[in-house]
Amino acid sequence: MLCPFCSCDDDKVVETRSARNHTAIRRRRECTACGRRFTTYESVERDPIRVIKRDGGREPYDPQKLRRGVRTACVKLPIPSLELDALLDRVENQLHNTLGGEVSTEEIGNLVLRELAGLDPVAYIRFASVYRRYRDLHEFLDEVGTLLKSQ
Repeated sequence: MLCPFCSCDDDKVVETRSARNHTAIRRRRECTACGRRFTTYESVERDPIRVIKRDGGREPYDPQKLRRGVRTACVKLPIPSLELDALLDRVENQLHNTLGGEVSTEEIGNLVLRELAGLDPVAYIRFASVYRRYRDLHEFLDEVGTLLKSQ
């Protein structure tokens, strides 16, 4: 590991602890040359996921894209960032552990909606309105009605 400050390749691990819901290890390191400390994370390298788009095209899974979509649905709602991070970690773990390989946008959207339904109904409706692309107001109202019945 190269020191980000002086580029020396000799350091010592000062502290190690679990991170990111026990899916990574956080290591605090100290450079033996300059004495400055820095943090590294170690995690399991997973097989890449490919997303099957609605038009049949395929692209690599981008967790930041999903994160932006969920955060947009939760704007100005009283949902702590830690809860959103935990929700996104659960979705990503399900993608890797259950579905793996290639996953359709529909499957990803359904996983997110399932998680959002238990978190906040407004965030659920916001995400669903973009993800499901309602054709008219009646489809939208049907979704709201279904959500109200389940609560």
